[in-house]
Amino acid sequence: MNGLRVATIASLTPLEELDREPFLVDTRRQQAMCARWAAERGHTVTRELLFYGLSPGHRGLWADVDDGQVDLFLVPTERVLARALVSVPDFLAECERRGVPVETAGREEPVYDAAMKADVHRRLSMPTAGYDGC
Repeated sequence: MNGLRVATIASLTPLEELDREPFLVDTRRQQAMCARWAAERGHTVTRELLFYGLSPGHRGLWADVDDGQVDLFLVPTERVLARALVSVPDFLAECERRGVPVETAGREEPVYDAAMKADVHRRLSMPTAGYDGC
């Protein structure tokens, strides 16, 4: 199973949950965990998806699969997948129906100290360059 094209799934979680769920808020570390897992296996991350409570049948989830750009879905942890989608069982059933494997990076979530939480808060609360409010 080397050389697969991977779509990573990270969970969008409100910044207000930083103290309670730091890893679920920190999409950068979620994506980095997946990127390391993929690289160790010779896979290429072709898409980085960010969802919160998405329906498993949503077109945005399957567009790259349908276009032949994704061979595998990868999530950092099962908790992230549960936050990203409204129904994990329905998503897994659809993946099986379409023949798209789902993997979990299976690493432990990092322990967040005050400095790491402050870094996440700073990154996520900064205005986006070029954002015009639309």
